[in-house]
Amino acid sequence: MSTRQLLPLIGALFALYIIWGSTYFAIAIGVASWPPLMMAGVRFLSAGAVLTAWLLATGHKLPARRPLLNAALIGILLLAVGNGFVTLAEHQHVPSGIAAVMVATVPLFTLCFSRFFGIATRKLEWLGIAIGLAGIVLLNSGGNLNGNPWGAQLILIGSMSWAFGSVYGSRIELPTGMMAGAIEMLAAGLVLMMASALTGEKLTQMPSWSGIFAVAYLAIFGSLIAINAYMYLIRNVTPAVATSYAYVNPVVAVLLGTGFAGESLSSVEWLALGIIIFAVILVTLGKYLFPARREIISCKEQK
Repeated sequence: MSTRQLLPLIGALFALYIIWGSTYFAIAIGVASWPPLMMAGVRFLSAGAVLTAWLLATGHKLPARRPLLNAALIGILLLAVGNGFVTLAEHQHVPSGIAAVMVATVPLFTLCFSRFFGIATRKLEWLGIAIGLAGIVLLNSGGNLNGNPWGAQLILIGSMSWAFGSVYGSRIELPTGMMAGAIEMLAAGLVLMMASALTGEKLTQMPSWSGIFAVAYLAIFGSLIAINAYMYLIRNVTPAVATSYAYVNPVVAVLLGTGFAGESLSSVEWLALGIIIFAVILVTLGKYLFPARREIISCKEQK
């Protein structure tokens, strides 16, 4: 691989590993001075509007009705529910590191939903799911979630929604290129803003500068840059590499949360972190680390 090809790959991986891992910390800062649904809505609505305007200005056209509606649905599943519920959970004082660990279960739920759509699943992958679920149970017994079951349920529902949307989105017609992401963010932003209004959220005072910078960071880096980096990886590397962020993000989030936000994890929660990351590695990389044996049939048996 040439340097010209390697640099974009390194940049895209950095965006997913570090930027997406740091978004949990940024969300924790933001919800301290923003209503949670409103903050998530502003994030995606602004990012989607900027990207859509840029695409239209550079000659791109809006897609046909069906792919446009499909993209809107995927945006609601992944971003409005998937990310919106994480934002709500962090507003309920779930530590950012713990939130990232629970979101790392997305590949496990993705595997379950893939089975519903008729995609074959190996025994090793089911073992990974079982180990991951054990890790979730262990994590919920720790001090950070034991007293906050509502926050834990929000993150699990959000993770399931993201997983279902990912599987369903791969089986329907979506707009090509960055237009899909633009519409997804716009749809999610609109739904989140409507949910904010319906639940009576109000901005009682001007958000702090740290809260404003947090939303700007989430919109620019966490949405515009990282989402397009993910799409680049999907097109240019194996799925195992593209989804490897799932077991790197929790480590980044935990380090930021414990180092800068004063969060702390118990020994049980550290153990659960290791178990969940191991389960995700087993599910995403198991078929490469432990390839299935091929049955050798002799020439005589073929006759």
